[in-house]
Amino acid sequence: MKPFAAAFSALLIFCTSVLADVPSMASDANIVFLGEVHDNPNHHETQADWVAALQPAALVFEMIAPDVAAGLSAADRSDSETLGNALGWAASGWPDFEMYAPLFFTAPNARIYGAAVPRSMARQILSDGLRVAMTVEDRRRFGLERDLPAAQQTAREAHQMAAHCDALPKDLMPGMVLIQRVRDAWLAQQALAALQDTGGPVVVITGNGHARRDWGAPAAIAQADTTVAVYALGQSEDGAAQSGEFDHVVDAPAAERPDPCAAFK
Repeated sequence: MKPFAAAFSALLIFCTSVLADVPSMASDANIVFLGEVHDNPNHHETQADWVAALQPAALVFEMIAPDVAAGLSAADRSDSETLGNALGWAASGWPDFEMYAPLFFTAPNARIYGAAVPRSMARQILSDGLRVAMTVEDRRRFGLERDLPAAQQTAREAHQMAAHCDALPKDLMPGMVLIQRVRDAWLAQQALAALQDTGGPVVVITGNGHARRDWGAPAAIAQADTTVAVYALGQSEDGAAQSGEFDHVVDAPAAERPDPCAAFK
C-alpha cells in the first residue's frame, strides 16, 4: 500500500473516536453540508475528520464538474497524484489539491459527484439568464423562477460586492446573485441525485456561502423536498462571526494569505 493511502487507512481505525465529535443530528441526516473557506487547511482537516466519521455513501464536490466526477475510476483513486491528474485539478483554479485529497481517501468507497457550474455557463447566465442553466422543471423545483424577497436580494448583492472588493459595477450584482443561486441549485440537484442513487448518507463539500441554511443549497433542497434531513456545518476563522445560518459552526486559525483585494488597488 502506498504511504498516502496507508496513512488514511490508519485514520479509519480511529473513526469511532472521531465520531464522538460529530453531533447526532449530523449522523442521522440524509445530507450533510461541510462548509469551508477554500484555502484554509484547518477547515479541510475538519472536513476529513467528519467524512471519516460519517463514512458517506456519496461525496458531492462544488469544485468538480459532473462529467469529470462521473468518469472517475477506481484506478484514478489509487493515490493523490493520480487522482489530482484525473480531476484536472492543477488547471482548475482551486487551492492546492493536497488539502482536498484526504476527503477522497477517508471514505474510499464513497461515490463521487460533481456540482461545478462551468465558467462558460456562468458568463452566459449574465447575458441570457436562467434558461441556459436548468430545465424549466428544475428551475421551478428549486425556486429559481421566483424573485427573492427584497431584503434578501439587497443583502446578497451587498455580499457579492464585498466579496469582489467593492470593485465591480453595481449593475452586475443582480447577475452575480443569480449565478450564486444557480450554483446552490446545482449543488442541491447533485446532492439529491446522490441520495437517490446511493441511499445516503451524502456529504457535500462546498464553501460556507453555499452551505448556509438560510439561502444556500440546503434552502434549495428544502424547497425541492421537505422530507430530506439536512445538516449544515459552517467554519469560521479567528473567532469571526460566520455569516448565515448553520446547525453548527467550528472555528480555526485563519490561513495565511495575501490581501485578496490587492489586485483591485
